[in-house]
Amino acid sequence: TSKEAKKLRKETRRKARKEGKDEKFIKFVDEDGTPLLSLVEQEGEHENDGGSGGGDSGVTSDDETNGDGRADSKQSQMKMEAGRKKRKVAKKSFPRINQLLAEAEAAKKEQEEKDKRKSYEDSIPSEVKAQYVALDCEMVGIGAEGKQSALARVSLTDWYGEVILDTFVQVPDRVTDFRTFVSGVRAKDIRITSSNSMELHACRKKVGEIIKNKILVGHSLKNDFAALMLGHPKHLIRDTARYKPFMRASGRNGGKLRPRKLRDLVKEQVGLTIQKEGEAHTSVEDAKATMELYKVVRGQWEKEIEKLESSRTTKRKR
Repeated sequence: TSKEAKKLRKETRRKARKEGKDEKFIKFVDEDGTPLLSLVEQEGEHENDGGSGGGDSGVTSDDETNGDGRADSKQSQMKMEAGRKKRKVAKKSFPRINQLLAEAEAAKKEQEEKDKRKSYEDSIPSEVKAQYVALDCEMVGIGAEGKQSALARVSLTDWYGEVILDTFVQVPDRVTDFRTFVSGVRAKDIRITSSNSMELHACRKKVGEIIKNKILVGHSLKNDFAALMLGHPKHLIRDTARYKPFMRASGRNGGKLRPRKLRDLVKEQVGLTIQKEGEAHTSVEDAKATMELYKVVRGQWEKEIEKLESSRTTKRKR
């Protein structure tokens, strides 16, 4: 049988090695004494025949047997490695207890801050809240290179974020850069025929009437005033771009304070996301956000103003 033949081949090879003989020259004969192929030749013939053979002529060396064993072992090892990698990928990662505690503590502090802010806002009389108006404008570019700004949209909101005025403005000069990717203003928005746009002088007059004697809140109001060609009493201006606690030093070791972006301040102080990447600005959203930013520091800001006014009054008396 093939099993007996295989056993014979192994025993013959071991015996030859024990006696110091070269198994390559081992020869087998059949029952009639006719010499068969050598072991090496039989092995080659066995491989060429796909491992099939009859009787003693299908001799296979131990090297082949061991080679097959090594191949099986390598495949088994590869499967085990693949299994380990799969288990690693499938393994769920759970947050550490310290991380969970830190997140819970941060959420608790945030909620306490919100409750504190709400309580403070509720304590402000309605007539005081009515004194506040937030302003934001959008501009387009005029001139040869579009670098000169011209008013194209004006938005005014109250303390509660309700819109008081939101209108596009007709630009008397030729617009060379609509800055749509930032301003959101399109050519059709500021046409004379557009029902949503106001004539520049009429718009200026309307805005001037609304903000008269009001505390005006905004971010970089200097630019808005320039576009509107309007002014406002200094003691009634609350410009979040010029509020020192909101500014940052220009150098590593201090230096001149510079304004920060409204988007960053609102995200940091209020937790709101505005002016998303790839989206045009909207003056209504920016005006509302600026008012919310001001509310966070209103108590401290107004105390600083009162202290400054008191100091000036004392100096005048002297």
